[in-house]
Amino acid sequence: MRIGIDLGGTKVEALAIDDAGQELVRHRVATPRGEYVGTIAAMAGLVRRIERETGATGTVGAGIPGTISGATGLVKNANSTWLNGRPLKEDLEAELGREVRIANDANCLAVSEATDGAAAGVGVVFGVILGTGCGGGLAFGGRVHAGLNGVGGEWGHNPLPWASGDELPGPECYCGRRGCMEMWVSGTALGLDFQRVTGRTLSGPEIMASCEAGDAQARAAVERLEDRLARGLAHLVNVIDPDVFVFGGGLSKASRIYPNVAKLLPSYVFGREVNTPLVQAKFGDSSGVRGAAWLWPQAPKTSTA
Repeated sequence: MRIGIDLGGTKVEALAIDDAGQELVRHRVATPRGEYVGTIAAMAGLVRRIERETGATGTVGAGIPGTISGATGLVKNANSTWLNGRPLKEDLEAELGREVRIANDANCLAVSEATDGAAAGVGVVFGVILGTGCGGGLAFGGRVHAGLNGVGGEWGHNPLPWASGDELPGPECYCGRRGCMEMWVSGTALGLDFQRVTGRTLSGPEIMASCEAGDAQARAAVERLEDRLARGLAHLVNVIDPDVFVFGGGLSKASRIYPNVAKLLPSYVFGREVNTPLVQAKFGDSSGVRGAAWLWPQAPKTSTA
């Protein structure tokens, strides 16, 4: 049995899956925001509850909104800021009395989809999360590629490529810089861009709905987002050239972005040839927690012949 934990800003979710990826049980609790000790207790409590209910002990993997520094072993880059600078892996292992594997939540999405999702069996998977923020994760051969510095896949904090004059210097980002991809292609960014241009205040989902209903200003905002998304993905093709892009997060549910961005990509990619599929995550909002469970991979099958 594999247990996965998804540590989010508002909820902590955990599930158990068997060797075939079938879900056995799932529970969630509210995130103890601002409480580091409470967060450890919530994560460990979910593991114990699952093990009581199933009568089995499982491996434990966790996806977090940040990463573990290879240099210090402490959490860094987490937008759940009470985790930063804390030995989360070490403390959770001490609480549970076993090894725990931890990865960035976007990397968990990539692992989930590469294992038994929309990119099952694909060699190089780039997971794109378009939600409140903009995240990215990498899986090579179904395993996380966090990189030497633990920031593999963090395209959301690269600048928007080929920015035009009216896109410079770009909106301020919480990371301290301006013009990050996160501030151009997330749901939050869509709302901000729409407000800057029209003076109207709508959320990202509301703008998408208005676009589908025929609102010209909403359609123009979505088209701007699609073009910016194509520029950002083009950089990833030029550097990594993944076998597939898998999309998660709230904006990933907008079916129009897949054909529209695919049409725009060749104009930005070096050589102007792009065959990379753009697909929606099979497991949707569950990909992160499933990927956390799959941080402990399937054992290779051995022949009995």
